[in-house]
Amino acid sequence: MALVYLGLGSNTRPEVNLRLGVRELKERFALRAISPVYRNKAVGFDGDEFLNLVACVETAMSPGDICQQLEEIHTLAGRQRETDPFASRTLDIDLLLYDQQVIDATPVRVPRDDVLKYSFVLRPLAEIAPDFVHPLTGKTIGWHWENFDSDSHPLIREDLML
Repeated sequence: MALVYLGLGSNTRPEVNLRLGVRELKERFALRAISPVYRNKAVGFDGDEFLNLVACVETAMSPGDICQQLEEIHTLAGRQRETDPFASRTLDIDLLLYDQQVIDATPVRVPRDDVLKYSFVLRPLAEIAPDFVHPLTGKTIGWHWENFDSDSHPLIREDLML
């Protein structure tokens, strides 16, 4: 069984869609942990604020099979695939980490670059997996968060029951 970390975000009816996403993850995988929810401004475009969180699941599925399950959940949330990667979303679930594996193949790339790039991914991940060692840097997620410029992407913690 692999420990898998997933990033969830939404800026279109985010409370409804994040609840749908978490519910579907519970039905499809063994949910081990879920982070607090954070609000942040849209990155790369002008749009409504996003709500984001990170979930840890345990599964025997391959990364490709996980991505297929995530696409099914996106469809349930009414997500329309845009050509522009920086656009509003009903629900976006990204495969961030798959155990200590490094995979650089289309369509699966892990660890996902977003882990070290955005506070809305790194902070919630650090809250549920501070001792997880990033497979490329050899440093813990907690270390990365402590050394991250959190002012570059301000977050507001939300009290959202999922």
